[in-house]
Amino acid sequence: MKKRQIFILFTTLLCLSSFKSFTDEVPYGIVNFGNCVTDSKYGKHEQERFENQREQMTTLMADIEKQLNDIAIKFQDPEFIDSLSPEAEQEMKARFQSLKEELNRSQNQYMQVMQQANMKLMQTMNNHISKASETIAKRKKIPMVVREEACFFYNPSFDITVSIIEEMDKSYTKESKIAETPVVDQVKK
Repeated sequence: MKKRQIFILFTTLLCLSSFKSFTDEVPYGIVNFGNCVTDSKYGKHEQERFENQREQMTTLMADIEKQLNDIAIKFQDPEFIDSLSPEAEQEMKARFQSLKEELNRSQNQYMQVMQQANMKLMQTMNNHISKASETIAKRKKIPMVVREEACFFYNPSFDITVSIIEEMDKSYTKESKIAETPVVDQVKK
């Protein structure tokens, strides 16, 4: 009987000591993808590129809309319409129709370009976050890093988003310095 009690006590102590060492290590890391996009230098750079592309497309469409509105205003002025020859009026109507079609094409193109740019942004950021996650996981000896969106619940102590952003910012700074270095200097290295 005593042997059995000693065995149970020994097994319990062994399990508790194993559990203690297991809890000292973080079994996995959680990364908030959205925060990495909004807070990292890479994310800010990619968002800026996205925004520039959006502004270019918006400016183009605004110009077409302005031309359309100018023609529409002229069509509403009876004196102006009466002053036009039938050919000039037809030409103006054709121009209006042409601008409407161009605006529709531009709007469709805008949607496609923005979707593609957004996908590119997400893929690029996913790659940067993945590389940083791998580096941090190796450094902290974490066997797995998971996106926060994949979790219903997690202990906040497993969140490594700040470390991931810091690692991404280091990589961004290195890449920026390399990009700024003249080609001749890069060859010498």
